[in-house]
Parts: sequence; structure tokens; C-alpha cells
Amino acid sequence: MKFLLEVDLESTGWDEGTAVQELERILRYWGGNLRHCELAPGDGQALYDSGHREVGRWTVTAE
Repeated sequence: MKFLLEVDLESTGWDEGTAVQELERILRYWGGNLRHCELAPGDGQALYDSGHREVGRWTVTAE
């Protein structure tokens, strides 16, 4: 089983400093929220930046 977290940095338009801040925020928020999620193959959720724009997603795969 694999846990995958993907953020499409090219489509965000963030500069390097903003990218670091947004990734820190995403990791902090979703890391704390995982206790409320079932981690089974097929599970996943969209990831949003501080402007509430979808920038990626996390998923669980069977491999």
C-alpha cells in the first residue's frame, strides 16, 4: 500500500517563498487531519492552498 501526496507546483503560480509556505501549511493541515481518515486503497482527498484553490490531492493505492 502507498500513500501519495501530490501538489502541482507548475499550475499554482507560486514563487519559491510562497511555495515553501503553502507546502508547509498543506503538510501541517493534512498531517493533522489524517487521524479522521480511513487509509485504505482508493481513499483520498483534494488538497487546497490558503486561497482555497485545489492544488493537488492525496491518495492511497494498493501497490
